[in-house]
Amino acid sequence: MNKRELTCIGCPMGCQLLVKLEGDKVIEVTGNTCKRGEEYGKKECTSPTRIVTSSVYVEDGEIDVVPVKTERDIPKEKIFDSIRALKGVVVKAPINIGDVILKNVADSGVNIIATKKVDSANDKTA
Repeated sequence: MNKRELTCIGCPMGCQLLVKLEGDKVIEVTGNTCKRGEEYGKKECTSPTRIVTSSVYVEDGEIDVVPVKTERDIPKEKIFDSIRALKGVVVKAPINIGDVILKNVADSGVNIIATKKVDSANDKTA
């Protein structure tokens, strides 16, 4: 039997989890104080995922870059492919929060979206 120690990120408590595994199957999760801890422990040991955050360049914007993120978490093994896919991406202002910047990043089925509004540099009034 294999054991993994994790710090849960499912809620602000940060419980210290102990996950017991047999092969790829989770047998038991202990140390959690809420249901989210058990779910996190199972997911993290069998199919870990993450939200990816980055930024891309903006053309003709009031600022030069816009922060972006995946719409939802993606498989952990696709993180670096997702970051590579963003290299060289330039978007034209204006940009609204939630605008799709890159569709289906790294064949994950998840889009990269803007997380900040960026007005056009021409829209600024003195």
